[in-house]
Amino acid sequence: MLVRCTAAAVLLVTFAFSAAAARELDIYFIDVEGGQSTLMVTPAGESLLIDTGYAQRGQRGAPPLPPGATTGRDAQRILDTMAEAGIDHIDYLLITHFHSDHAGAVPELAARVPIGTFIDYGDPLGTDRLTRASFAAYQPVRAAALHHLIPRPGDHLPLKGLDTEVVSAGGTLIDKPVGDGEPNRACVDVEDHVEDGTENYRSIGVLFKYGAFRFLDVGDLSGNTLTRLACPRDMIGHVSAYLIAHHGDYDTSIPALYAALSPQAAIMNNGATRGGNAAAFGAVRRSGAVGDLWQLHTSADKEAVNAPDEFIANVDDGTHTAFNLKLSAFSNGSFRIANPRTGFTKLYPTRKN
Repeated sequence: MLVRCTAAAVLLVTFAFSAAAARELDIYFIDVEGGQSTLMVTPAGESLLIDTGYAQRGQRGAPPLPPGATTGRDAQRILDTMAEAGIDHIDYLLITHFHSDHAGAVPELAARVPIGTFIDYGDPLGTDRLTRASFAAYQPVRAAALHHLIPRPGDHLPLKGLDTEVVSAGGTLIDKPVGDGEPNRACVDVEDHVEDGTENYRSIGVLFKYGAFRFLDVGDLSGNTLTRLACPRDMIGHVSAYLIAHHGDYDTSIPALYAALSPQAAIMNNGATRGGNAAAFGAVRRSGAVGDLWQLHTSADKEAVNAPDEFIANVDDGTHTAFNLKLSAFSNGSFRIANPRTGFTKLYPTRKN
């Protein structure tokens, strides 16, 4: 039977499609060469930037500005991603911890775009070398901000339309499980990963929930503090997507954590020579619980077993390309991840359990 559509009906269908598209949660994993910068645009149109990568110069991985440039590499990559996302300001800036590869570009970025609310765990609890210069540049920018939040584990961030529970901050974890808190049988013979004594294990970690979709980002949480999210009890439960902690360094190689989270997709924000440790790849595969592994870069570690090419955003030495990975999620729990370098997109269905 032929069905004729009136102009009004076509407009109605178009409006319905546009409304559905507007209800996406978009997450951009920005290539800052082994630091972190993750931009989220909520279904309500609010923006949250998690970390900013490196400052423009004077720090490892941050080369001097090229002739004629006015903004450093990582700040510019954030600005380019904001333009792609169609936003001109940041509602919330969350700094997971004060290492230079996470908070370094804040002064540059704040000079270019408005930032509404700063979120961090307070003042540094340590004084390692990666923290001192970074916080000295960050603190006056934060002091000039109109709003500053210091969340504690168990708090919820004020993003509209999302349930955002803080699971770690300042070296402390949630004391009540988000899920059922069942004993994790995969914790038998769990490896001892002593914290490195730096800012890493103090990272703010957040579980983001949009309907049935769940995304976990714990910054550089590492060592036994990271392990305690999964052992002896599973404190988080299954997630849809997981940003692998500490760029996939050796101290995140915890198969029991992957068994607890059982992510449909795990994203490693490694650089060509930073993060992407062979042990981290081994933990992902030994767990048998990760659906797909995505990477911001091919790891140059000779013993690393990298993901297939279509799951890797950048395959150069870290100096020529800056492709992001983009995740778009729906409230029914389904989501897709797109790799603009290859044009590859994978759709993930609503989880059954």
